[in-house]
Amino acid sequence: MLKSKKYLSSLLALAIAVVPVMAENNNAKTANENVVNTTATEGSPTAGSPNPSVGLGLAAASSDANVTALLGVLVMKGVLAPTEANAIRDASPTAQFQALVQALSQKGLVNAQDLSAIAAVPGTMALASQSAAQAPAEQKPAGPTVVPAIAPVRVLPLDAPVKDGLIPALKLGAIRVTPYGLIKATAAHDSSDPRGDDFLVPGFLNTDTGPNTNPSFHIKARATRFGANFEWPDISKKLTLTGKVEGDFEGNLSRADNRNVSSIRSNAPQLRLAYARLDYAASDKSDIFFEGGQDWTIYGSSALPNMLETTFLGAYWGDTYERAPQMRFGLIQKLGGSRNFKFSPEFAIMMPSEGNLPADATICTIPASFVPGTATAVTCSVTNGLGNQLGYGERQGADSGRPELEGRAVLQWQLDTAPAVAPAQLIFSTFEARREAIVLRSAINAPAGSSPTTIANYAAAQAAFPHGATNSSNAYGLQVALQLPTRWATLVASAYRGADLRFMFAGQLLSNFNDETGLINLVSAPSVDRSSTVLFGQNAAGQVVVAPQIAVRGYGGFVNLGLPLSRWFNAEPKGRNAGWTLYLHSGLDAVEHSDFARAKGIGADGAGPYKSTLQAVTLYHKVNPWCSFGYELSLFSSYALPNSAGVYTPNTSVAGVPSRTWRDLREEFGPIFTF
Repeated sequence: MLKSKKYLSSLLALAIAVVPVMAENNNAKTANENVVNTTATEGSPTAGSPNPSVGLGLAAASSDANVTALLGVLVMKGVLAPTEANAIRDASPTAQFQALVQALSQKGLVNAQDLSAIAAVPGTMALASQSAAQAPAEQKPAGPTVVPAIAPVRVLPLDAPVKDGLIPALKLGAIRVTPYGLIKATAAHDSSDPRGDDFLVPGFLNTDTGPNTNPSFHIKARATRFGANFEWPDISKKLTLTGKVEGDFEGNLSRADNRNVSSIRSNAPQLRLAYARLDYAASDKSDIFFEGGQDWTIYGSSALPNMLETTFLGAYWGDTYERAPQMRFGLIQKLGGSRNFKFSPEFAIMMPSEGNLPADATICTIPASFVPGTATAVTCSVTNGLGNQLGYGERQGADSGRPELEGRAVLQWQLDTAPAVAPAQLIFSTFEARREAIVLRSAINAPAGSSPTTIANYAAAQAAFPHGATNSSNAYGLQVALQLPTRWATLVASAYRGADLRFMFAGQLLSNFNDETGLINLVSAPSVDRSSTVLFGQNAAGQVVVAPQIAVRGYGGFVNLGLPLSRWFNAEPKGRNAGWTLYLHSGLDAVEHSDFARAKGIGADGAGPYKSTLQAVTLYHKVNPWCSFGYELSLFSSYALPNSAGVYTPNTSVAGVPSRTWRDLREEFGPIFTF
């Protein structure tokens, strides 16, 4: 920064020295001298012209060539935008210096000390003093004239970024950078939290809460978030290059020897978003864009609820979303009309992901010479399934050898034309993916102590699949979402249906199951990452085959209603009572009963959950533009299926009593500081 300021001070000294001379040589401008040259590109004959303004969008008017050259250098260095340089050049000869100083001062690149440092240049003190005296006083931006309506949560905005629209907090050379983030701390009490987490997942996953409902209390700050927006310069007025990097501390606890005692406060920073985007303005009404990196998935993430608890944000309770590496393409088309209609179709290839949990296991190999009833040496080894996933990344999605495909279509229009009301959106989104489980031949082995019949069945499976085997299933999802902001209320609704929705935070954490219908003499073997168990069996024709794996079908959605209380009661827009908002939320996530029963293998024992619901009330008070306080009261409920005899068993118990329903009443409160 200091080097940049010294460089600018030198340029400013040069400008001060030559302005009086240039002012005498300036001629009156003609009407056709305000044309901006934007056609020259790098590598063209004009790109190497001694005049740096050519090809940079800076008008070459009848002002002295030295003026144009100096401004062109500032444009080329990213100090001034072409429009700013044109405005300075178009000023009268005696006002050009003042305009330049004012522009650099507003950017924080020169100050009074810098002017004093160069005031020793002969003939410049008078101009510097005159400029300082004529510089307008700093004006604070006008405050709001009306309490804004509630804007929906939109992590995938439809509107294209505006070229040179990013107001930089700092610059890395010519690159504009604006940091942002939030500091969030909340205290939460749960009436039942058998997993001990500071966020909620469906109940009955631990099968039993213990002797009581297992209440808990947490205070956490790991929802704190940080990020930065970027904009890169380009000589074309039609091309806009932007990007974003964002992270948080939701990665939970890091494992290290010096954190054994204090691990509860040692949250690990994690990547949320990291992408770059190119927008090309094909016309005044059409924008074509490409994005590469990690961003929100276009399936599911287009409509999100506004809730205080954001660690899972209603995941597995009716809200489906994700963030994933992707290559994304889209078109933004302005349709016009009195309601300002816009339409955007998008398509993306994503990192194929499953979210299934690998496991460590001990695999024992029985020698071929084994004789039942006799002692023999068994070789055993431990596989580090979870460690492999953490080290190398998830396998079953990538092992399919193809990308996940996603698409969405968005129609946007201005439903309510009152001031400070966001536009409405109707959204359709979908995805399709495939997973593949690989079974090594060495994994098709009878466990130690198996009966002769079991050993024979494993031998038949090994003979049928001498090189190992594969198994696969398809995942898909369809979502319809609606966002309707008005001056009185903002309604956000989402409904989805699909199969194998585990990675998308839906489907009650279920992925797939083995369809063993019509098969006998079944044996099993783990997949290479041990996140799946593959079955082998004999069909009616006497052939040993792999039992098909079927994706578990699920459905759900949510309704989130935001009420701008302060706008209802005509609060003073600049006062302390302008930031009261209330949200009512209801969500559902469920799986098909038949798929659930087969996936869980329900027979003599019950299992759960097959359905979970969430009802919540959230109240926010915005103290000022940077500080808010929130309070949330929510009821989480999960429902289990009985066993084949219609009885609920200890596998679905609450406080030691077999139960159909698990519930948690949760209260959460805390401040959010944004920057």
